[in-house]
Parts: sequence; C-alpha cells; structure tokens
Amino acid sequence: MLNELERKFGRFAVPNVTLILIIGQVLMFVAAQSQPAILGNMVLIPSKVMDGEIHRLLTFMIMPPGDHLLWAFFFWYLFYLMGTALELFWGTFRYNVFLLIGYVATVATAFITPDQPVTNIFLKGTVFLAFAYLNPNFELRLMFILPVKIKWMAIFAWIMYFLGFVSGPLSVKLTIAASVLNFFVFFGKDVLYRMKSGQRQMAGQARRFSEKPPEYFHKCEVCGITDKTDPKMDFRYCSQCTSNYGYCTDHIRNHEHA
Repeated sequence: MLNELERKFGRFAVPNVTLILIIGQVLMFVAAQSQPAILGNMVLIPSKVMDGEIHRLLTFMIMPPGDHLLWAFFFWYLFYLMGTALELFWGTFRYNVFLLIGYVATVATAFITPDQPVTNIFLKGTVFLAFAYLNPNFELRLMFILPVKIKWMAIFAWIMYFLGFVSGPLSVKLTIAASVLNFFVFFGKDVLYRMKSGQRQMAGQARRFSEKPPEYFHKCEVCGITDKTDPKMDFRYCSQCTSNYGYCTDHIRNHEHA
C-alpha cells in the first residue's frame, strides 16, 4: 500500500521535516525566553481549538523540549540524528507517513478529552523507538561520558510507556496509544513474527530439556547387553541384516540374520 501511495503522492513529500521541526522549536525556545506565556498558547487543547484557536493544531508540534538549554540541545541533537537516519533509510515519503500517522492519531484522540493539554513528547518518542528498533546496538554516551546501547534505553522507554498507560489518566492513555500507533503500523508484523519465532525456539528448547535421555546407545539384539551395562564391550552392526541391528563381539558372527 505504501508503494502505491508513494507513486501517487510521493511528489508532495516534505524533505528534511526533522530539521524543519527543530528550527521551529529553536525559534519558539528563543521567543519563550522573553515571553514565557507564549508556550501556553502553543500547546494542543482541543476545547480551545473548537473555540477558534486553530493554530494549536500545528504549534504544539514545535513546542521546545523544556526551558533548559543544555537539555534542549541534547534533545535536538538526538532528534536530528535519528529523524534524518529514518528518512534516509525509508525515504522522505515513508518518513512523512510515519510522522503523519502519529500526528493524526494524537490529534484525533486528543478530542476525546478536550480540556486536557497535549504535547509532542510522546509523538517524538516514537522516532526514538523506531530508530532503536532498527539500530539496537547503536551506542549513545549519556552526558557525553557513559556508553549505553540504545536498545536498553528503548526498553526503559517502553516500560515507562506501559506504566503511564496503566496508571495514567485517560488523556495520557490516549496520547500514548496514539503516539505508538505509527510504530506498530510500521513494525507490528515484524514484532509479531519475532515473538512467534521466539516462542517456537523456547518450545523446542523445552522439548529437548523434557525429553528423557536414551538409556543406552548400543544394544546386542541376541543377549541384550548394552553399552551402559557393559561399558567395555565393543558393539558392531551387521551389514547382512535388513535393519540397523547391533551385536556384541560374542554374537556379531553368531546370530540369525534379521
């Protein structure tokens, strides 16, 4: 379906959308330093949108990640790194679709709880989760010192999402569900396949562990001794018997062929 959509609408894809969002956030970050109240007019509050403040449908996407410059810079660096990597991997159109699915789902679910504010933090978190899924061994240096593989950070993020979904209010549940929808649209089939493959491997290991080990490896078809009852005995297999029958050295030449 994505291939067909790309053939029809690929020319409308917006390149470097990650950089565009970051530039918008930087401008808003600078503006908020002199006018902090401006951020209150940017957040998505559906009830205010219905009162005519349509701009909130777009401005919440360029809300800066906090008011601390070092944290904001670190966030913008990671968002640019991961967003541009996804765009290069998927192509501009598919990356646009990935963000658009999350955006539409977030806005749509926001209207279920129209008085609750909605930010872009969960939506942009899916860019991080998608990058981590595709590059699990990519190494980040926390505070530019401590090396950590991104897959561990992604697992922690999924745990926090789960806890927020379980214990948070309805608005948080809806926001989390909407923001990870694009991840499961793009990776759900692969995740399901890996889960089934892992279950098959675990079931196979369980069967191997549960199977009773053989009581012996070699057995004489005439006298019945085995390599367990007589470890020093040599066993041979008769080439004239129609089946794979074994015999001890005393009966290898003294038996009726089967």
